[in-house]
Amino acid sequence: MKLHAPITGDGIAEMMGISKPTLRADLSLLVMLRLLEAKPKVGYFLGDASTGRESAFKRWQGALVQDVQGMPINVAETVSVHDAVITLFMGNAEALTVVDEQQHFVGVVTPKDLLKIALGNPNASMIPVSMAMNRLPSIVTVRSDQPLLDAVNKMLIHEMDGLPVVSGSDVSSRRVEVTGWISKTNIIRWMTESELELQRQD
Repeated sequence: MKLHAPITGDGIAEMMGISKPTLRADLSLLVMLRLLEAKPKVGYFLGDASTGRESAFKRWQGALVQDVQGMPINVAETVSVHDAVITLFMGNAEALTVVDEQQHFVGVVTPKDLLKIALGNPNASMIPVSMAMNRLPSIVTVRSDQPLLDAVNKMLIHEMDGLPVVSGSDVSSRRVEVTGWISKTNIIRWMTESELELQRQD
């Protein structure tokens, strides 16, 4: 990058002998970390963290999911789609985590999932949220003790805005508890607070 910047994604892929789609998630991560910056129709070049802001990168390296995650907004799987929509908007949530009677994590329901069923459906008050949710084990999750970069990478690879934080490693069982929610919003807020702290230190 030091030798060839600015360089396009196609140029990087050609130099490395791999396809551009293979690089896409990695380039997005490096831009998010500010190791690279990108300008449309210009290409990639070194970012702040590569040119003297090593402390910002070290903070990323040492950060865990638990340092950034927020609280989940849980609903019971028996709650109606109508009530889930109200909970979603009243809580200003990006998604709802769904739990069973034992408070075990069983699924996630997004605004898109809910609206798909609720809009124009006079029976939405009768349909349980379990009919609209995405179920385990097909849901991508993270643990609170995992590196923050793992969560970022999963979001990029799976093209998701947020992930549930769970307390177990075996999501195929119904004994997993949801302990948090990590999203791009959480991460941006954490990045902003970290940057302000670095500026105060400078």
